[in-house]
Amino acid sequence: MESPARPRRVTIVDVARHAQVSTTAVSKVLRNAYGASPQMRAKVRRAIDELGYRPHAGARGLRGQTYTIGVMLPDIRNPFFPEILDGVTASLTDTEYQVLLGPGCNGEKEEARVTEAMIDRGMDGIILVAPVSPRAHLERVGSAVPTVVVGRHGSSPAYDTVADDDIEGAALVVGHLAGLGHRRIAHIEHHETDPTRLMEMPNARRADGYRLAMRAHGLEEWIDVVSTSYTQEGGYRGTQELLARPARDRPTAVFAGADIVAMGVLEAVGEAGLTVPGDLSVAGYDNTTFAAFGPISLTSVDQAGREMGRNAVRLLLERIVDHGRPSTKVILSPTLMPRRSTARPSN
Repeated sequence: MESPARPRRVTIVDVARHAQVSTTAVSKVLRNAYGASPQMRAKVRRAIDELGYRPHAGARGLRGQTYTIGVMLPDIRNPFFPEILDGVTASLTDTEYQVLLGPGCNGEKEEARVTEAMIDRGMDGIILVAPVSPRAHLERVGSAVPTVVVGRHGSSPAYDTVADDDIEGAALVVGHLAGLGHRRIAHIEHHETDPTRLMEMPNARRADGYRLAMRAHGLEEWIDVVSTSYTQEGGYRGTQELLARPARDRPTAVFAGADIVAMGVLEAVGEAGLTVPGDLSVAGYDNTTFAAFGPISLTSVDQAGREMGRNAVRLLLERIVDHGRPSTKVILSPTLMPRRSTARPSN
């Protein structure tokens, strides 16, 4: 028995005939080019919808644009990164651009593989979220295709950047806890050794901000940093280390460098038979959706993830139009969201 014939792909010629316009007019509408009246655009759009026409990405690439934007996310399990993605997709709703995701897996080799694949497939622009790659690799990517780096400090003529003021965010947490009367405030950071990443990554900036704020509040002698990882497991292990100390040496509050880390802190505290905030106040960073969830009610820093995504799209579209314009650096101001996980120390 013969297999059924594969349906023929609808072409731009079919759209033109259906709309009773020229193929040039259809092309103008598809490219959002000057010279097509509102009535013409409406007729062509209606024909496209009725026929189910889909532009061929490869052919569009040969003409200069594929209308695809690649977004590299370092860890799909971290609930903050979807906040950035929401801002990206919302900003592209009324455009022809399609977002394609690639997992960076928090590794240099994986990031290189993803970004090179995006370049090879002719994507019009790339948004890299909290990349760990060396500056040289980021600049190679930025030289090859319009690029915006989100969640990493530093700057380069090769790409634009969007980041949160992480030092200020850490100061907000320490100031909040100190204002409640805490002195023994510990911080769980992401372990880092690379010199460039120590200057540019948010985790390093937050740890610096914690130390600066502790000194500013006269709490230098109680500076207490535990290095693990920005994961739930990292928060769990860090808290176990803190709780293994004699009671007099334990902190009364913990500043977790990310909400995902704070989840591990809460897990370890509960496992030890202690309570939050009765025995230990806990604050996070990112203000992810679960932070406001009633049973958790986590004090956290809102670094406006959606606003980061919106700014990244704005800068990227500007650079797609003008590759040679000077690079731009956007720094957003964080806000503290106090909730029930922090209170005055019990002792």
